[in-house]
Amino acid sequence: MGVQIGDIVPAQEMQLEELRGKVIAIDAMNFLYQFLSIIRQRDGELLRDSKGRITSHLSGLFYRTANFLEIGIRPVYVFDGKPPVLKLRTVEERKMARMEAEAEWKRALEEGRIEDARKFAQRAGRVDEEMVRQAKTLLDYMGVPWVQAPAEGEAQAARLVQNGDAWAVGSQDYDSLLFGTPRLVRNLAITGRRKLPGKDVYVEVNPELVELEKILRTLGITREMLIGIGILVGTDYNDGIKGIGPKKALALVKQYGSLDRLFREMNEKFEVDPFEVADIFLRPEVTDDYHIEEREPDPEGIKRFLCEEHDFSPDRVQTGIEKIVKGRARASQASLERWFS
Repeated sequence: MGVQIGDIVPAQEMQLEELRGKVIAIDAMNFLYQFLSIIRQRDGELLRDSKGRITSHLSGLFYRTANFLEIGIRPVYVFDGKPPVLKLRTVEERKMARMEAEAEWKRALEEGRIEDARKFAQRAGRVDEEMVRQAKTLLDYMGVPWVQAPAEGEAQAARLVQNGDAWAVGSQDYDSLLFGTPRLVRNLAITGRRKLPGKDVYVEVNPELVELEKILRTLGITREMLIGIGILVGTDYNDGIKGIGPKKALALVKQYGSLDRLFREMNEKFEVDPFEVADIFLRPEVTDDYHIEEREPDPEGIKRFLCEEHDFSPDRVQTGIEKIVKGRARASQASLERWFS
């Protein structure tokens, strides 16, 4: 779910085309979970192949990434490694919540409540190791680079941006800002016409650019104070303090002026050591030992994997491949023009 600070964070709506030529370090797990949530049948059932294997994540990954490449966006997917110890409780709580949502989904189906069934089903999605392996295999066939993080994917994605190897992090969550990314782009996985939950109303969803420097300047705080706000409202590593939302948290960090004073004055209200949580954001486990290489796609490999192994429509897959090839050709031409200009 990530840290909930959206109410106080300034964001600028943008068009996908504005990201042309830019490398985006995408939080892979965040994207895969979104695909499992939105790519479902009317009753909430996931897409599956003839062997009963889930394919919603592959569908979302292939067609969304093909669209990125056609536009000229250069994605690098960053996958989670081992979560910090403090996150293990959150992981277990999410697992239980998904199990409860799955039970509610099945109950709603039995009672014929289709709209409710879909709502509960969207909360029941789970990304397992096999899905991650399949996603990496598909990206390899597409020629799209990916990076394996030692721990949190968002921390590693932020590191890529800090190192100048990516322009922004792509994620729906705000956590990468606490990890220090200068820029975050939201809504990349859901850009386009979307139906509002529980309503027969559609809205156009566009990407949002969130800049760390602009946040700090607008709110009059430091990055450390932003981390303090996150810890007060709750992160993946702590529950936060009951009754404190982002606006009240902002007032508190300004009142105390430093993390040290804030945490010492309010220490008894935290269920875990807030200094330990802050340390995860300030000194995350990341690596500079990665290699990002954009390669030529393997159309035959894509067809074998999606059409022969997972029963995708050959015509639709071919259309996706044409987008990928078109995007790669455009990128190569742009590189040549820069070289000779």
